Amino acid sequence: MAWSTREIAELAGTSLRAVRHYHEVGLLPEPERRANGYKQYGVAHLVRLMRIKRLTDLGFSLTQISTMGEASDHPEEALRTLDAELAATIERLKRARVELGLILEQAAPTDLPLDFAPVVDTFSDADRSFVVVLSRVLGPEGMKAYSALLQDPMEDPATREFDDLPADAPADVRRDLAERLAPFVRTLRSGHPGIVDSHVDAPRGRRHAETTVATALVDLYNPAQLDVMVRIDALLAASA
Repeated sequence: MAWSTREIAELAGTSLRAVRHYHEVGLLPEPERRANGYKQYGVAHLVRLMRIKRLTDLGFSLTQISTMGEASDHPEEALRTLDAELAATIERLKRARVELGLILEQAAPTDLPLDFAPVVDTFSDADRSFVVVLSRVLGPEGMKAYSALLQDPMEDPATREFDDLPADAPADVRRDLAERLAPFVRTLRSGHPGIVDSHVDAPRGRRHAETTVATALVDLYNPAQLDVMVRIDALLAASA
């Protein structure tokens, strides 16, 4: 008894295209042909095809199946490896569902860490984008320090002036704003010392984190705002 390509594909529960592809990549041996040129498949081809289909359904790639060869009916090592990968995937999906539930519950934005959701409404567009950058370069301790800082209810009217400061603000306006903000920034740093050395556990190192943060600051804040930041740092350094 011999089957055509279409018949063996139907028996195996797969497609003609899949059977032809398995031939192309060397997973399924080419069968003999009848006198009329049509391929004739036997039981051995069906068994091999069913094995390929079973393994692909389990999650093995064709490359992985190829490395198993045809001799092993029970590739224990490969099966155990796949089982571990599936277990890790299941855990990742469980964590994703928990996070998704919290995002839905808190109506939180998807671009910010959940710790910042309660205060997102107080962020300017630049501050929000800056936090996204921080989340990509800081480690757990650094993000914890910033989370505590941003959720601190302390405010100063001058922070709104900083957010609205135009790029062409004159030097005396920038100097005055820096002098009024410096005590506020000093208080924040005193209450949250972790932000002073927030790069300590940065995954890619302190230098990478500092360079990335500096690039983000230049991109997100206008020249006048950057000048105010520099002036504040100078005032705090001088007072220290």
